[in-house]
Amino acid sequence: MDDVLTAPAPVSPVGLSSGPLGEVQAADREISRQTARRARAVAAFAATRPASADRAQGEPGAMSGERWARRAAVLRPVSEWAAQELVVALSISTEAAEALLERSLTLVHRLPLTLDALEAGMLHPGHLWPLLDKVAPIADDAIRASLERDLLAWMAGRVTTPAQLGDKVRREVLKRDARSAADRLARAIRERGVSARPDRVEGMSVVSALLTTPEAAALVAALGAYADALPADPADGRSRGQKMADCLLDLVLRPGETDLPPVQVVLSVIAPLGALLGGDQPCEIDGQVVPAETVRALLAALTGHPLVTTAAPVDGAPSDTAATDTAATDTAAADTAPAGTAPADTAPAAGRHDLGPIEVPVWPAVAVDPEFERWWTDTVRRVLIEELAGRGAPSLDPAKVEAVWAADHPPPDPASPTRDDTPPADADADADDGWWARADQAIQDAGDAVLAAQQALGRAHRLVATAQRADAADEAAWAHSPAGRVTAAPDALTALAAATDQARQALAGLLATTGGGGLADRPRLVLTDALTGALLALTDLPVLRRAATTGVGLRVPGVTAGYRPGAALDRHVRARDRRCRFPGCRRRVPRTGELDHAVPWPAGPTAAGNLTGYCTGHHRGKHQAPGWRHTLAPDGTLTVTTPTGLTAVTTPPPY
Repeated sequence: MDDVLTAPAPVSPVGLSSGPLGEVQAADREISRQTARRARAVAAFAATRPASADRAQGEPGAMSGERWARRAAVLRPVSEWAAQELVVALSISTEAAEALLERSLTLVHRLPLTLDALEAGMLHPGHLWPLLDKVAPIADDAIRASLERDLLAWMAGRVTTPAQLGDKVRREVLKRDARSAADRLARAIRERGVSARPDRVEGMSVVSALLTTPEAAALVAALGAYADALPADPADGRSRGQKMADCLLDLVLRPGETDLPPVQVVLSVIAPLGALLGGDQPCEIDGQVVPAETVRALLAALTGHPLVTTAAPVDGAPSDTAATDTAATDTAAADTAPAGTAPADTAPAAGRHDLGPIEVPVWPAVAVDPEFERWWTDTVRRVLIEELAGRGAPSLDPAKVEAVWAADHPPPDPASPTRDDTPPADADADADDGWWARADQAIQDAGDAVLAAQQALGRAHRLVATAQRADAADEAAWAHSPAGRVTAAPDALTALAAATDQARQALAGLLATTGGGGLADRPRLVLTDALTGALLALTDLPVLRRAATTGVGLRVPGVTAGYRPGAALDRHVRARDRRCRFPGCRRRVPRTGELDHAVPWPAGPTAAGNLTGYCTGHHRGKHQAPGWRHTLAPDGTLTVTTPTGLTAVTTPPPY
């Protein structure tokens, strides 16, 4: 465990400059150090304000149950009044005080290495947000600590913006915690919508649309294409963004009146071979990280090829992982227990089984599918009598389990008197006796309430344990399924061997597709170094087959005679760089132009070792900014030197 919790040695991405810029750097590092000190101090203050001093849940005047449930887990041990002290001490709002408490406690208790790196000046406060948002919520302590350590090691010695760190975090979370990421995506899809809020300028508003990544990318690309397709008019002083806004209004508010021509939207999709074979490897759509299932669904819709998804049935699962009648599927739990599996005269009703009713845990206001309800009920029954996870014959007597279950919900005793049956107090009793009687009754009522709460809590604990065991069994079954083996495969050849025949045939059909229909171009195969992920060759299925037949092999496209690179060389360099290579920039390399000759042509060749992809702004800066030097190595490593002598190095992003 020591190696998991050991922080990498803090390494600043660049040295300290001289003059005013050096003072800026020193001040920035001091801000980071003081931010870390503040987080530790806030956490220490919170420890002196325990929630045990507050009124307990259920007491008159206590925090409402709804508000308590909404509090972050790290805040629940802290008094609700601690935030008010911060409000007075720091002159901030209550919401800001709560956020400061939550952020500080999270850094101290869940991201300790990040806090150390912040105090050492390796990070600045802007780097905290992707780590707090994506890494801190990971429930598994080992996964979270390992991911935190690896991310800090990846950042050491390189210029990394918060946006670049956020992209790296999303990729790593999808790799290491794909199941939780899929759950978050499923919940987010249910929250899709459109909203409007006032802008900072009076009379203006901002319309926001929460969409899936493919929908958002296609929408923005389509609006840009509509704007570009408008007839050129020298008198039209609108910017491209203004034209896109006007096209949006025309298409939505005046759909029958617009004469905008149809446009074609092109999205770039990058998917590992394993993801197309049913695995969970993260993918890209127009440079944005997305789960593998999103790409499989998009490609299946566009090309018509039925790529294997995680809804495919499990085949070949070892017999020692699950009982024969409980083989899990990769995703859809409803498919694992069809209604017809039990004889008609013994099948339990939906939502019930022979041990009593089982509650199905779902999000509020979400209808429960009857098939899922039946599956959940059957799963709980099997777990309670230990039939799940390959345990063989049950070691518990179902009758005893039923008796224990029923003990938590005893039926009302008709013979026991209720409060209405209690005889009235003696009219001649002393007034003090009446007070004592009411006090005794209040104590009895409180005891009954505590007992009921304890019973409900015990039942909740059992349901949680049931769900955890069912989840563990489902995860074990998935790990031994083709999709699980493909995800765990260390390379493409192993993934192909682990996939089913159906998945391999679907993949071959997709790769054999030529441009047209839903594809703007034929799919390309990216061959990478197994250790570094660096691009080695870009090819397609026919070329790969010819190379295998002739034994010629694959190589980087050769030199182009003219200034502009040939089609194959252009594709190779864009696939190698993908984003602007200037340190810290994440803009996409435009689809046309912006491939720069490191040594100007014709003195330098039009070859992969002399070409670099930039965004438009940094391409201009490379040629126009005084005092800057850009040096490109043959392997694509770019070294940028500032006028003050600072250097930053970037390499082509690995696949």
